[in-house]
Amino acid sequence: MMTCMDVLADVVSAMRTGPATSGRTDVRGPWGLRFVHSFGATFHLVLQGTAWLLPPESDPIPLGPGDAVLLPRGVEHAIADHPDSPLVDFDPSVEEPPQGQGARSLLLCGTYRLDRERLHPVLSRLPDVVVVPANPGRHRSLHTAISILGEELDAQRPGAAAVVPALVDALLVLILRAWFEESDCPADRGWSRALTDPAVVQSLELLHERPGAAWTVADLASEVGLSRAAFARRFTEAVGEPPLTYLSRWRMTTAARLLRDCDRPIATVAKEIGYTSEFAFAKAFKRDFGVPPGTYRKQVIPA
Repeated sequence: MMTCMDVLADVVSAMRTGPATSGRTDVRGPWGLRFVHSFGATFHLVLQGTAWLLPPESDPIPLGPGDAVLLPRGVEHAIADHPDSPLVDFDPSVEEPPQGQGARSLLLCGTYRLDRERLHPVLSRLPDVVVVPANPGRHRSLHTAISILGEELDAQRPGAAAVVPALVDALLVLILRAWFEESDCPADRGWSRALTDPAVVQSLELLHERPGAAWTVADLASEVGLSRAAFARRFTEAVGEPPLTYLSRWRMTTAARLLRDCDRPIATVAKEIGYTSEFAFAKAFKRDFGVPPGTYRKQVIPA
C-alpha cells in the first residue's frame, strides 16, 4: 500500500518530462541574477550565505541558509545579494557570474522539466512563488538533503556527479511536502488536507495503484469506511474535483507517462488504464492532449 508521500512522489514522477538541470553558483556581493521565463519549474536553494528573491509582482523576500524556493510556473524573477544590486542574465554554465568582493553566498539554481500543459492539481494550484524557510526541527528530511547538497557542492567530493542529481530529484517532493504542511494559503489547504485525511489518502492510493480498475464512488467509499455521500464530499473538498473526475485525469496522466517511458503497444497502455477499446482510448487521449497516442509518443521521444 502507498503512503501520502508515495502519492506525492507518484504525482511528481508523472509530471516529469525529463531530468532536472541545475548549476552551482558561488558569488560574493554585490551580485544579481535575472531568470527569464522557463517552461519548467525553477528552484533555488541557499546553501551558504544570504540572498534576496525578487519576484515579478511582489516585494523582495529575504533568504537565508537552508531556505528553498520553487517557482512552479517558471515565472521571470531575479535573485541577488540586495534588492538594489544590478542584475545580469543567469547562465547555468557559469559557476561564478559577475560579482564583487563582499560576503559569499553559495546557491544551487535549476529547473525541473514538467508537463506544463497538464499540470496535476498538486502543482497547478500552487502560487507562482513558493518559499520554504529553513526549519530543521520541522522538516528534517528537507534540511538534511539541503545540507548534504551544500557539502557535496562546496567540497566537490568524488562521486558528487552522482549524488547531486539524485538529491535534486528528491528535493521537489520534499519541498512540496514541507509547503503543504506549513501553507496557510487558502488555495492550498485542499491538497494539504488531501494528504493528511486518512480516508482521502487511502482513496488516492487506490486510484494511483490501480487506475485501470472499474472504480465507482460507492466502491471507494466502501474501501475507506464512509458513506457514499460523506466520502464524495470529503474527497471533492480536499482534492478540488469529484473522485471519478480525478480518476479520469489520472488515467490520462498515467497513459502519457507510459507512452513517454516505455515501448508497450498502445492497446496495452489502454488496457492498463481501464479501456477495453484502443479506439475509445485514442479518442479520449486526443481529446485531452490534442493528438492521438501514437503521435504523442513520437513527439516526446527523440528519434
